[in-house]
Amino acid sequence: MIPRIPHNDFGVLTPPALGAWEPTLTVTVVIPAHDRQETLDLTLAALSAQSYPERLLDVVVVDDGSATPLRLPDLAPARTKLISSPPGGWGRAWAVQAGLDAATGEVVFVLDADMVPHRHHVEAQLRWHHLAPYVVVLGWIDFTAAGELPSPEQVRRAVESGAENALFPLAAQRHEWAETIIHDHHGLRTAPSSLATRIHVGATVSYPAALLRSIGGMDTALVLAEDTELGYRLTQAGAVYVPEPESRAWHIGLPTAMRDFAALKRYNDPYVADRVPYRRYLRTDPGRQWLVQYVDATVPSGAYEDVRATVDALLASSIPDVGITITGPWHALTGDRRSPLRDPDLDLRLIHATFEHDPRVALASGPVTTGAPFRLQAPSGWVVSKDTLERLIEHMEEHDLGALRIALEESADGVTVARLDRTAALSRASLVATPDDDVDDLIDALFGVEWVDGETWGFNRRPAVYPPRKKPISEVARLTAAHEKEIALYRKRVAALRAEIGQLRREAGKNSRDAARWREKAESWRREAVRLARERNRTVLKRAVRRVRNLAFPDT
Repeated sequence: MIPRIPHNDFGVLTPPALGAWEPTLTVTVVIPAHDRQETLDLTLAALSAQSYPERLLDVVVVDDGSATPLRLPDLAPARTKLISSPPGGWGRAWAVQAGLDAATGEVVFVLDADMVPHRHHVEAQLRWHHLAPYVVVLGWIDFTAAGELPSPEQVRRAVESGAENALFPLAAQRHEWAETIIHDHHGLRTAPSSLATRIHVGATVSYPAALLRSIGGMDTALVLAEDTELGYRLTQAGAVYVPEPESRAWHIGLPTAMRDFAALKRYNDPYVADRVPYRRYLRTDPGRQWLVQYVDATVPSGAYEDVRATVDALLASSIPDVGITITGPWHALTGDRRSPLRDPDLDLRLIHATFEHDPRVALASGPVTTGAPFRLQAPSGWVVSKDTLERLIEHMEEHDLGALRIALEESADGVTVARLDRTAALSRASLVATPDDDVDDLIDALFGVEWVDGETWGFNRRPAVYPPRKKPISEVARLTAAHEKEIALYRKRVAALRAEIGQLRREAGKNSRDAARWREKAESWRREAVRLARERNRTVLKRAVRRVRNLAFPDT
């Protein structure tokens, strides 16, 4: 029985101790290389001294159009071959896909040509693949400081003797963002689905070959950003990410992401925005259409009014990147002569006419998926509020749920239900299911399933009359009318305020004139007081003089 790993909690698996187990899986190491002969020689020298059994390991080096064609050095694993990238493309993704196409191992181990792995590098990752066929294992990278490179022979001897730590001076920089995510989520075991995918870095990583091929391998249209995009698709395929600190390797020098992050991000953002809907901050432009939707919705065909109401409401969602499939027997719509108003397929034909040319709507016999992380199944005749999908997904993300079951109506025929599923949970369930398993029970065990009330979350029956018979007021017109009313009220208020200000100014002017008169009178009073004080002082002085004279000369 295949182990059932809930969320990303690989702690339910117990890997064997290094060197204390017997491997059985074959592995192909794929090394894409472009003008990397000097470092490639070191990579292959280190691979020639791995602890993983040589009989189970082979290497495919892919020369991605090097200016001077690459060659295989003397120190390399016994089963190493060199191929050239096929014509028609170029870049790392193109080269890795060429290596995947040539790989024969049950596990594909991608290793960059500037990596020098430690002795247990391959073994430490492969022991996880022996436990579950859907784990993606990532190695631990140390970056080298600038300095003289050792020879391949020195690398081989150091790896064989376990002295790899002394091969290079250690750089101060690390993959701090990835290590922080891993540390903050108990080794990634408690990381939510949308976060675990972010640490996928392709410099040293191993995949189950069948899982990698099932999703189509690399996106060869990409030059850069290929690791981010592949990590997203692996998550939707049900993969579990295992960062393995005992699978250490040296990265010779610093990668582009560390040397020129701003330029790399500027280049990658448009490609990532189109393909990775988890990056919501890259999808803020209203009205845009994207390669991969955030929600893939399915609505079954039925009565024209019912289907149109449901689809219209979904298209008007506050989440703009929703793709909708209307399922039905569209092949039945032929061009043969018919009675237009008594056509037995009239409802189907009207639905087809309504949505045939809307690029957000597909008309198909079954669900059409773009690779969205969420899938909605909604019965026709029900409409959602503008923010219903957004709130439901926020609730799922907050609790990392696998599915929501939305109860809409209960009748004698049973309960009408809408379903919102996490694509990763559906895929994980299909990977581990047995014929006796109930899918919903399995999703509940792996991620959790919650039932909610539809009306509470904004699901309601469509209006009795649909489409509306009155000419609808456009949103712009409605907002304009509302704003015009507000503007009229503001204008009245402004006029009243202006009148009040004028009155205050007049009163202030009057008060100013009165104040001036009072200030003038007060000044005259002050001058008069000073004058009187002076005269009084003179009178008092004269009296004092007379008294002194009378006292001094009484007979005069």
